[in-house]
Amino acid sequence: MTLSRRLLPLLLSGVLAAPVPALAGGFYLQEQSPKETGRALSGGAAAGDDPSTVYFNPAAMTQLSGIQMSLGGIILSATAQQSNRGSSRTVPGLPVSVPVNGNDGGNPFARIIPIPSLYATAQVGDRLWLGLGVNAPFGLKLDYDESYFGRYDSLHTDLKSYNVQPSAAYKISDNLSIGGGVDVQYVEVKLTNALPQLSPLLADGHASIAGDDLSVGWNAGLFYTSGDTNFGVHYRSRMTHKLKGEQEISGLLGPLVGANGSFAANAPLELPDMVTVSMMHRLTPKLRAMLTARWYNWSLFKAITINTATGTSVKEMHYHDGYSVSAGGEYDVSDRLTLRAGTMFDRTPTNPQFLSTRVPDGDRVWLSGGATWNVSSALALNLSYAHNFVAKANIIRPDHYYPAPATVTTTTLSNSSGNVDQLAASLTMRF
Repeated sequence: MTLSRRLLPLLLSGVLAAPVPALAGGFYLQEQSPKETGRALSGGAAAGDDPSTVYFNPAAMTQLSGIQMSLGGIILSATAQQSNRGSSRTVPGLPVSVPVNGNDGGNPFARIIPIPSLYATAQVGDRLWLGLGVNAPFGLKLDYDESYFGRYDSLHTDLKSYNVQPSAAYKISDNLSIGGGVDVQYVEVKLTNALPQLSPLLADGHASIAGDDLSVGWNAGLFYTSGDTNFGVHYRSRMTHKLKGEQEISGLLGPLVGANGSFAANAPLELPDMVTVSMMHRLTPKLRAMLTARWYNWSLFKAITINTATGTSVKEMHYHDGYSVSAGGEYDVSDRLTLRAGTMFDRTPTNPQFLSTRVPDGDRVWLSGGATWNVSSALALNLSYAHNFVAKANIIRPDHYYPAPATVTTTTLSNSSGNVDQLAASLTMRF
């Protein structure tokens, strides 16, 4: 048996840990309602004034009469910059590290990132409402240049999710309602990165992993109104996915050549459960103030575990729980025109000790504004804009490849910065 064949199981174990250093992180898409975007999501579980409440708190559907539908989308324009602070790699047999050179990778985000959504509600009796939501609550897509200095950490990231949520709400009394729904969620992931050769003089190898899964979760909420003040509480369950797909490794040379090939792989992925608490108060007949707080159970994500026929690899991540707090208000200028604005602080769940260029995320501050124009009693147009200020982060990312004595350690040192602009629009139809 050749050396490359004897090393194959160990090589695969080390390589499989490399392509996914940050599969989960700050990629929850808060942007699920063009109307809510205009008030920085401060309406949350308590506003109950738009069909998108199906997602934020289905119990508040009892505030919507007849049949209503909201069709819209949000366009994100994101920028991220990486600055090399001395990235390096080891070479087997040498006592010192050597620099990893390359360009800054460019802006990895697409110029326009669309997030569509569809919500519908129907009052089917004095106390019963039904609803449906279709959206994309998780997503991330980045593409760095092939000659990027952080190429061993990440090159291509593409995570898509599609969520369908049938829901129902029941009015217990004139003041109190309950509601809930089932979440049917499909997730598709593809991640790639470069692989170091034993000699830095050789062209890099390449690794990719792709997989998908369909899973089911649930959500439930309470809604209470005193007339001038609304309160809402909503819980959304974690989603436990079991991604199944393929790992592909290519371009490795010398003793590493036996690791090249395609291999069946699977990986568990848990997306966090969430709790939302909201209040809306009518200060005057035309002026409303709103507050919302959210908690995200990201601390359940402690590691990435990838299973293949040759063994299991584990990459520690140790995410923190995340939270966000938003405040906003809106004013009815007339029966036709409503103006709104809001701000939000959104804490990233990423752990400073395990940051990655695959999820260039930091704490975010939102500033947003928007308007609703009631074209008629049956049709309303919602327009919103938001700017997200993303805190800078210093990335120190060591990754280890191959068993001793062939172990190579790459250390990506980068300063990450960026921001996001959002432009949102939706049509609300009432029947």
